[in-house]
Amino acid sequence: MRAESMSVILPAYNEERNIGPMVRSALEILPTIVSDYEIIVVNDGSSDRSAEVIESLCQEHSCVRTVTHERNRGYGAALKSGIQAARMDLIFFTDCDLQFDLRELPELLQWVGDFDVAAGYRVARKDPFHRKVNAFGWNVLVRMVFGLKIRDIDCAFKVFRRHVFDQIQIESVGAMVNTEILAQCQRLGLSIKEVPVNHFPRKHGEQSGANPRVVIKAFVELIKLHGKLKRMPDETEAVGR
Repeated sequence: MRAESMSVILPAYNEERNIGPMVRSALEILPTIVSDYEIIVVNDGSSDRSAEVIESLCQEHSCVRTVTHERNRGYGAALKSGIQAARMDLIFFTDCDLQFDLRELPELLQWVGDFDVAAGYRVARKDPFHRKVNAFGWNVLVRMVFGLKIRDIDCAFKVFRRHVFDQIQIESVGAMVNTEILAQCQRLGLSIKEVPVNHFPRKHGEQSGANPRVVIKAFVELIKLHGKLKRMPDETEAVGR
């Protein structure tokens, strides 16, 4: 039995060699698991041939759409633009870097009938050692600051029921966005199911998550989010309204 309709959000920054294979993978798996779907590729100010590749895919497949940022605005901003453009019942996002296998998407979908969010966690992260160390430190920090008990906060393999984004507001423009989304979900009492997924080495393109500017921006946004959550109603107050 197929699931509901789904919007697939693919943020892309200089991923000209990865976008085509990722979209073709989505086109292969989506008809078998959802009743209707759209693929939204967000070109976040790429300076390579990403725009060309995306335009060609849009012309070839009516279900593929694009959102374009004229300049690079950051991962969080790209996700927000994609989510705002989404029209389907479920919203799924992943990266264009081919480090996840879309054939594992059904493992998440089986839980969205009972949970608001199905969030993947990488059982064996295939990133350089320094990125794994940074990720470990970030997870520890976020747990201390927000009490967010999620195995793999930044895993880019998550499915949301549409109403989740009717209740939360995304303000982070950088790498902090996953933390912001999940922290707000927890604050509002939304249910999250964690699901193990595989992870693969990046073959093409460069990662930007360890860029010092990206890291500094994440810490600035962490401080802002801490203040924002203090002003948000918690689960009890939200239900009382």
